[in-house]
Amino acid sequence: MKKLLFFALFCASAILLTGCQASRDNMVTLHTDMGDITIRLYDHTPKHRENFLRLVDKNFFDSLLFHRVIRDFMIQGGDPLSRDAKPGDLLGNGSPGYELPPEIKSLPLRGALASARFADAINPKRMSNGSQFFIVQGEPQTEETLAEWEKRLGRKFSEETRAMYLRHGGAPQLDGQYTVFGEVVSGIEVVDKIAAVPHDENDRPLRDVRMRME
Repeated sequence: MKKLLFFALFCASAILLTGCQASRDNMVTLHTDMGDITIRLYDHTPKHRENFLRLVDKNFFDSLLFHRVIRDFMIQGGDPLSRDAKPGDLLGNGSPGYELPPEIKSLPLRGALASARFADAINPKRMSNGSQFFIVQGEPQTEETLAEWEKRLGRKFSEETRAMYLRHGGAPQLDGQYTVFGEVVSGIEVVDKIAAVPHDENDRPLRDVRMRME
């Protein structure tokens, strides 16, 4: 079985969303041919924030693909191997050559920016890939859907966590498993457009969706 960065369906503990005040230096604009997405990076995840800003300043992300999209879930990019990938190439294993220690403090709400990583079976410390990221599109949540996730996860969400998912929607199945280090402040409709692009059996878009950041 090929090792790809992917997202686990279940998690071990609920993590509350922590607020932060971001300076203009923490703002990143992600340009695509489907529109722009403005992202605010969090101060309470400094390792991921500084790494992401450093890569943006080096133009690392320019011309890379959103190589994995799943409607009502997320869009993923940042694999350096995607820059020169041919149609149909299997992507998801590239990195800048290092990982980051986890800073798991916030919820995977709709619009959350999070680091991709290998699954717990081969990555028990939940180290983040140095460059690959995903933006949560997610789905609206109700008391019924949250109850179903609680049943699947085998635990209860706190009242505060429940309120956040009910208000914002997101991907509760990822709760507590991935480092969320920023959020979309404008352009969530662009995330929706990218997530809806037709894709192949590996969730790679059938037409390239490239990015540039500043």
